[in-house]
Amino acid sequence: MKDSSSDIPHGYHITFNCYGARLHGDEKGSIDRKHFNTVGSPTIPANQFWLKFERDSMDQPPYILDQPRRKIVLNTIMEVCAYRGWYLWALHIRSNHVHAVVSGLCKPEKILNDFKSYSSRRLNEAGYDYKGRKRWERHGSTQYKWSADTLADAIEYVIYEQGEPMECHIHDGDPPHW
Repeated sequence: MKDSSSDIPHGYHITFNCYGARLHGDEKGSIDRKHFNTVGSPTIPANQFWLKFERDSMDQPPYILDQPRRKIVLNTIMEVCAYRGWYLWALHIRSNHVHAVVSGLCKPEKILNDFKSYSSRRLNEAGYDYKGRKRWERHGSTQYKWSADTLADAIEYVIYEQGEPMECHIHDGDPPHW
């Protein structure tokens, strides 16, 4: 629900997966524009033929973020937010995906792209993997948060509803005043 007092969203919930982490057709269920990744929402039913097609289409093994890689991605995203003037409300780096709740005066696709590209650059600089290694799936989820309540719900989800904490950050300063 959009807050009628502003055309600027309170923030965005950005999610992106590691390469090969979520394949359409698997038994966990997949998401698309009609099937959202929210608790209790329906997913695309399992389909072994679709899953086989997805696996056969992969030209590299799935990418996994171990603890050192997660730490690099966490630090990189925090640095990108500081440099760009974006406010990072919450961040949780998992072994096969990343969740961030962030506010910024730009489109969320810019934020998503910067998170992925700068994280890849830092992982390269640290000597992880090989040139041309696919780390991320093609796009990601960029959900607008139009109210303080939906923003707070997203922060809660990212920090406390992802299972055992891995690499996390939660805001520690004053929120933006745009």
